[in-house]
Amino acid sequence: MTNTQIKTAAITGAMAVTLGAFGSHGLKPYLDTALLETFRTATLYHFVHAIPMLIVALRRGEHHPALDHSFLLWFWGIVLFSGSLYTMCVLPLLALEPIPYFGLITPVGGLLFILGWLNLLRYKPHRTEHHAR
Repeated sequence: MTNTQIKTAAITGAMAVTLGAFGSHGLKPYLDTALLETFRTATLYHFVHAIPMLIVALRRGEHHPALDHSFLLWFWGIVLFSGSLYTMCVLPLLALEPIPYFGLITPVGGLLFILGWLNLLRYKPHRTEHHAR
């Protein structure tokens, strides 16, 4: 799963940078200040959680359930939290009506972020003994 995790983390990080640039440059003329700030929040949380996903993915050879679960919790947190905020910001630009109750998805994504961090409390690294010479 590590190779898949590395690829997923890389794509997730690249998407965060791309969407951040798109929001700052492409959407700035079209979004009001509140929606632009919402888009920035989505990008910030997206990027902040892509970094630990990559760190977990790079821990090659150490398959600990807590690491794998945190990776998945952060991934789905990005999809639900950031994805719902991105969608809410872009819908008006597409002349689409807001989706009823769609905003309820955002806190679920936030909860997944929190659970991903708390899940790390289960992590016990493998210890290797180093002997002094």
